[in-house]
Amino acid sequence: MAIDKELLDILACPKCKGDIRLEDEDKLVCDACKKYYPIKEGIPVMMIDEAVDYPL
Repeated sequence: MAIDKELLDILACPKCKGDIRLEDEDKLVCDACKKYYPIKEGIPVMMIDEAVDYPL
């Protein structure tokens, strides 16, 4: 399930408030703080505790 473009336009990284981008249909990446947030069952998990260092 793809994330809606309008949703991507309003979402921001919860850690640094930077722009995020969709990658591989299963993660949202913040290039500013080098973290990504997983997408589980079509829902972005935008909690700082769930962020993973990027790149893997």
